[in-house]
Amino acid sequence: MALLLLPVAIAMAWILTEQQQATDRVIHTLEVGSGISKLMTTIQDAETGNRGFLLTGDESYLNPYSAAVAAIPGEMGSLRELTSDNPDQRENLTELERDIAARLALLEQGNDLRRKGGLEPAVDFIERGGGQAAMDKVRGRILVMESAEQRLLRERLARSDWFVRAGLIAGALGLVIVASAFMAWSWSSRREIRELNQLMAERERNEAQIRQMQKMEAVGQLTGGIAHDFNNMLAVILSSLNLLQKRLKAGDTDVGKFVDAALDGAARAATLTTRLMAFSRQSPLEPKPLIANAMVSGMTELIQRTIGEAIQVETVLTAGVWTMNADAGQFENAILNLAVNARDAMPDGGKLTLETANCHIDDNYARQHSITPGQYVLVAVSDTGTGMAPEVLAKAFEPFFTTKGVGRGTGLGLAQVHGFIKQSGGHIKIYSELGHGTTVKMYLPRLYTASGEDSAKPARDDTVAGDPSRNSGIVILVVEDEDRVREMSVASLREMGYTVIHASNAAAALKMLEGHPETALLFTDIVMPEMNGRQLAIEALNRRPELKVLYTTGFTRNAIIHNGKLDAGVHFIAKPFTYGQLATKLREVLE
Repeated sequence: MALLLLPVAIAMAWILTEQQQATDRVIHTLEVGSGISKLMTTIQDAETGNRGFLLTGDESYLNPYSAAVAAIPGEMGSLRELTSDNPDQRENLTELERDIAARLALLEQGNDLRRKGGLEPAVDFIERGGGQAAMDKVRGRILVMESAEQRLLRERLARSDWFVRAGLIAGALGLVIVASAFMAWSWSSRREIRELNQLMAERERNEAQIRQMQKMEAVGQLTGGIAHDFNNMLAVILSSLNLLQKRLKAGDTDVGKFVDAALDGAARAATLTTRLMAFSRQSPLEPKPLIANAMVSGMTELIQRTIGEAIQVETVLTAGVWTMNADAGQFENAILNLAVNARDAMPDGGKLTLETANCHIDDNYARQHSITPGQYVLVAVSDTGTGMAPEVLAKAFEPFFTTKGVGRGTGLGLAQVHGFIKQSGGHIKIYSELGHGTTVKMYLPRLYTASGEDSAKPARDDTVAGDPSRNSGIVILVVEDEDRVREMSVASLREMGYTVIHASNAAAALKMLEGHPETALLFTDIVMPEMNGRQLAIEALNRRPELKVLYTTGFTRNAIIHNGKLDAGVHFIAKPFTYGQLATKLREVLE
């Protein structure tokens, strides 16, 4: 069989070499054709700029003209290099260069006449100066060159196709020889082949089982972490409410600590849900122009209080940092998460450095990390702590992965930061070395279309926002299909002093809106049967254009959020929300 295959292999090698050369010639012909087309487009750009200047006298029309005149020598040089193997095309190119020079000279004379004498001398020169004839010569020469390249392309494609067919025939012949030999061998080795197939099938089954086990282990780690943390929080809430109920039945009103414990457990559960949503990139973002220097400076005192006096906080803020586009609250949470992680990595104290800079991500780095190349704002958080081993670093962004002791962390901090940065269109990278510390670099996209603003605004006082005396007489329509949630929302709003009407579905809400023209705000859930909250709001605004709308939901994949960001002009509060958060959001929308 080897003696039979040797000439076939030699023939295949020769065919493949020739076919590759034929393919290279086809590509070369296409490059020449592309260069000719590009040159023609450049000449037409010069014509267009010249014409605009002659008609208007506006020098700005000469910008494309000047750019085209500057580009023509380079494009001619590229064509001269590409056609160095073709005497006919070299001769055509020489003639074309002469024709282009003549045409450009006429264009420049027309420009001079327009500057000195105005429109009439320039038009008269165009009509008698032979400009059209000169351009026709250029077009004719380019057409000759394109026709020659098209003819050459057909010849080279035919040659390439011949070698492809020859290669297929030689390959088929080789396959026939190999198949014949294999059949001869297989008839004598059927038992061994069956055993090998059985072993391969068993191996594939084992590999599939291992992959399934790994997948289930990852799911189990995720769900186990969620269940563990939620059970702890629910235990606090249930125990506190049970004790609260017993104390109240006994007439004891000293129950503040139980209420505080239940609220704390619920708040921690809500925070965990928010982190999970951020990790899965489902958290609704409200991006706006932010200045990194202002944000970091405004947080320095809070960070120092959070991590303690044993750690020195230093900021290195680059002057002239670009405006970035990000959600202010999520950005602050990301900085705090990284600061807390750094604190835990420096139990004996150390230094935390917050740094800002402008940076450019090039095409090569962008391809390696599947991000968009361009300009970004860099915010880096560095510590002098214990650092991370390579195996820990590889799992740093996994949910519920933590090296901290039991009860000291959920393992969602870095996962949340990673989800926020990716959802914002940015990039995050960790650099760490055992015994030398860690640096986390966050890259957020530069915003080109809006000026930055200092987002470190003082938080609204919830007490003022929920002051019944301020809210008296304001009518709010609550629409929620879950009875218990609707009851709690209505009770909270009435406690704030609002006049509240409510409905369990969109149809009832529209009827109620007709009967209460004094309604100032529609507070609606988004996910509802038949007609969702977005559709309800559209219909309500058609009837009452001045109506304010506030949306709420516990799940963000819906009609008001696209690409992870709230639609422009939309007001939204995520479930679950506190009394103070709702009060603040309502005043913000109403004002």
